[in-house]
Formats: sequence, structure tokens, C-alpha cells
Amino acid sequence: MLAVWVEQLLGFAAGALAAIREDERYPEFMAWAREEGAELMGGNLAMAQALAPVLWSQTPLERAGFACEPLARPGRNEPCWCDSGRKTKHCCGAVSMPADVPDHLMWMLSLRDWKGPTLKAALESGHAPAQALLEAGLIAAETGQRGRAQQILESLFQRADWSRLPAQAEPAFELLIDLYQERGFTRKRAELLDEVLDRGPMFLRGVALERLCLMHLDNDDLDSARAAFVRAQQALPDSPTLAYIEAMLLLHEGHEQEAAERARFWFRRLARQGELEPEQLQFLADLAENPGATLADQLLNAEEDLAEPLAALQALLAELPPAPGLDVRSTETGELEYRSSAREDTLVAAWRQHFEVDVDDESALGLKGDPWVQAGDWLRELCANPEWLDAPRVVQSLALALTSRFGSLPWMSPSLFEPLADRLERWLERVRGVGEGPFLWDSADNAVLLRTGLALVVGMERGARARSRQLAERLLSLDDQDSLGLQELVLDQLLREGREREALAMTEARRDDGPVLGILMGRALALFRLERVDEADAVLHEVERHNPHALPMLCAEQTRAVSLGPDGVAEPGTRAEAWQYRTLMRDQWRSTPGALTWVQAYLDQR
Repeated sequence: MLAVWVEQLLGFAAGALAAIREDERYPEFMAWAREEGAELMGGNLAMAQALAPVLWSQTPLERAGFACEPLARPGRNEPCWCDSGRKTKHCCGAVSMPADVPDHLMWMLSLRDWKGPTLKAALESGHAPAQALLEAGLIAAETGQRGRAQQILESLFQRADWSRLPAQAEPAFELLIDLYQERGFTRKRAELLDEVLDRGPMFLRGVALERLCLMHLDNDDLDSARAAFVRAQQALPDSPTLAYIEAMLLLHEGHEQEAAERARFWFRRLARQGELEPEQLQFLADLAENPGATLADQLLNAEEDLAEPLAALQALLAELPPAPGLDVRSTETGELEYRSSAREDTLVAAWRQHFEVDVDDESALGLKGDPWVQAGDWLRELCANPEWLDAPRVVQSLALALTSRFGSLPWMSPSLFEPLADRLERWLERVRGVGEGPFLWDSADNAVLLRTGLALVVGMERGARARSRQLAERLLSLDDQDSLGLQELVLDQLLREGREREALAMTEARRDDGPVLGILMGRALALFRLERVDEADAVLHEVERHNPHALPMLCAEQTRAVSLGPDGVAEPGTRAEAWQYRTLMRDQWRSTPGALTWVQAYLDQR
């Protein structure tokens, strides 16, 4: 019965709005209500007359600057406000409605209909109820009108009085942050987060901190992510979302065992409180048992149309037979070359009919387009034709695609990246089995294997650090020119594993190759940890000569992000290079007792 009433109410309200917009005069609207309006209510004239004044009173009028002209509700013995001439108790007062009429309904419908300058003026008027803005924004987003949704939701959160926000504002806030992210409004996203953190209601501050933490994780800025998480704990200490975020953060930091222990802590704590839904409690139980697998399953389930084909890919990779051999030869000068075979070319041609994005040969990890637009097609075809993975070019494309989407997520390593690494390493064994000569990027089809290796090193860097470093070291042994820039990555991983002497040895072997910020900073950190402070001081002098921004930016507790170049590359000596290093490695300096204090003291003595 209630569902029928809601449907009738919405139909009547939409018709009423159209009638009011014709001239925005009450008598003409009541004439419509007694004729066409009664038909919309199934011939119930009394209900139509009773509804009309209620809806008129909450309708924004363009002629009034989008204010409403509410009617005074009459007493029982006063003339009825529907202009019937009868007393209220004998007219609309005798009508019983199945449920209350939302007092923001006509504003919400108006915001749904208005466009262009009219919508802009209505939002700027400040008269729109918060609940109407909330619902209209969500409806616009659900119907694919992203720009309209952003415009409406911005008005909701630009209010001076945060106390007027409806309780359901949390999903709208998250939606607006997502819209800014999708549409490239990074400055607006940062400003909204700052505004909420500065003066927003407590429930939104916690959400903002959680989102900030996830954004830092996406950018590999673990130090900032940890700081945001600590603030989120203080703002919302009992939020179940914190269990999820802390598990993600610890896995990113390489602390798998601690992630499970903390998930068990959260499960016990929140289970005792007894306020969670059964599915939330089950998620926490799964997280406590196996954080990585639970996060991976959650990610796949959230992929909607891709959940099934991605799960099929995981199953395929788990059962993939060993890779076949390759055509690798040693040249007269002792260099090693891989050349694609005719069978491999045939497999690649079949694969390219579905995977239509080219590899960018000018970039180490680039693709000329987004492969995930048509991912449903190529994933299903690949699972139906697993022999395509016998061709290194197919594995290269797949590795690049997976890294572009899942490379920063440590819990995806076991099911997506490590099986492909097994395949590549078999091929690299074949390469080294032919001879001890160099395997150079520019020779024959060597770049296919090397680029695949780099993609897998990056894909496993967070979730399988030891495996990632071993593969990187193997690639470095083949391509001693380090065409892929793997030396910095291996150095970072050695420092994260506390292997300072090996890290130092790596930097000493490359000292004649020219200054690289990551190498210099890694050398300084290794020397400091080994208590060779005088030598470390000398390296800080080298760092300052190479990039004067690096040390101050490393020590600063807070600093604004710096954009990289259009190709994502930070030029040597720039603030962008210093910011990129801080983002990737400040957590290691902060977790090394006395390291940042030492650098700050060095700066103070200049």
C-alpha cells in the first residue's frame, strides 16, 4: 500500500511542478489540481485538493528569487486553504494521507529538472534544503550526469552552517570526492578535504581522514598515509572502516603478520560492542584470518562487470603450465638476443584482435590507451585461449595492464603477478643458459622481456618484496646498463629489509655513473644506519649540490604536493624530484631513529 502511495505522490508532484511552472500562481495551480491532478490520484479529488497546498508551500518560485510562498495552515473551523469555501474540518482536514509528504520534495524535483543558468541561480540562492541537494545530487550521479551531480553536491558542502547537513551526507561527501578524482579536479578535492578537516562535523572529519589515508596509499606516500590514519583513529576510534584501512596500510608497509594481528584486535573489539551488521562482522573475521586474500576478494567483488573475468584469470594463472622455450641466440660479439618466433607472432595476432591497446615503445611501462575500457572482452578471450600466454608479447601486455590497475595493491601479488613472474623467470633462465653476455634493451626483441620484468617488479614491490627484488637483481645482471632504472628500486627494498651493507655496496658500485637523488639519499641513509656519520655527512653535501630542495622537503612535517612532468617524470634537481623521493621513502627515514633529526641538524649548521 505504501509503495502505491509513493508512486502516486511522485506522479502527482511531478505534474504539480509542471503546472506551477506555467505561471507560478496559486489559483491557477488549484484549478489544475481539481481537474488533471485528481486524475493523477486515480480520481480521488479530495486527496488531490489536500496535497496541492502542501506542495505549493514547499515549491521554489523563480519569480521570488527561488524562495517559497508557504501558505498558513488554517485551523479546523477556518476556511480551507484549498479555496473550496468549506471549513477545513469538512474539507482537506478530513483527508488522511498514508504517510507524511517530505518537506523537500518539490525542491528536489526542481533541482532534477532545472538546467544551465536556472540551476546555477537556484543553487546560488541558498534556499535549497540540504536534503534536496543531497538527493538530487545522488540521482544525477546514478543517471550518469557527473557534471550536474558535482555542481549540486558542491552547493551542499559550500554552506556556512555545517550543522544543517543531513545525517546521510556521508555518502554524498564520498561521491563528490570521487567525482573530483574522476574528472581531474585535484585542487577542488584537496580544498574540500581541508575544509572538512578544519571545521566539518566530526562524522565527516573521520570520513575525510579515511579518504585522505587511501589517497596517500594510492600515491605510495606511506608516511602521509600513516599520519592520516593516526588522525582518523583519534576522530573516529570505533569506526569499522579503520580496521580495513589499517590492514591495507600495514600490508603496504610490508608488515603482513602485524596486519593479521591488528585485524584480530579490531574483530574482538568491535564484536564486543555488538553494533555491527552480520556481514560487517564476517568481513572482519575474514580479515583477521587472512588480510591479503580478504582484501583481494573484496577488490574483485567491487569491480562489478569485471569480477567474474578477473576471478577466471586468477584461476587460469594458478593452473598455468610451464612456459615453453624461446629463440635466444648469442651474437658474434657475445651479446644475447631474443627473437619472436612465427608461432608466437600468430598467438599475438589472435590476442591483438581483442586487446587493442598498443605498448608504448618509447616508455618503460607505457600503454597507448586504457586497456580496461574493453577488459571484459580480452579477459574472457584470454581465459578461453590460455595458449596465448606462450608468447612473451602477450605476457608483456597483460603485465602492463595489470600493473597499471593493481600494481600498488600488495594483496594482488600472489594471484596476479607471481604466476606471471614464474613464467618470465623460466624465459630468463633460458636467456642466461645461452651465454654470459649482456642482454641489452635495444637488441632484437629483448625489450619485450625486460619491460615485462619491470612491470612485474613494480607489481610485486609491495606484496612480494623479496620476490620483486630478486627479479630486479636478475634483470640487472642481464642488462648491466640498467635501462629500466631498477637500481634505485633494489636499493629501496634493501633498505626496507634492513640490509644496509648490501645497499651500500650497490651504491659504491655505481658511484661513477653520475648523481641520482635516490642513490645518493639511499647511500646517506645506509651510512647513517651503519653509524658512519662523517661519511654520511659528506653524502649530504652531494645531495645538496644535486638537488637543494631534497633535504628541507624530507624534514618538513607537512609540505604541499608537487606535480610531476606531463610524462610523469621528475627532472633532476627540481622540487618535483625532491617530492617524489619524499613520497616514496620518507617513512624509512622517519622509522630510522635519529635520522631526520640528524638531517635537520645538518641543515641548521649550514
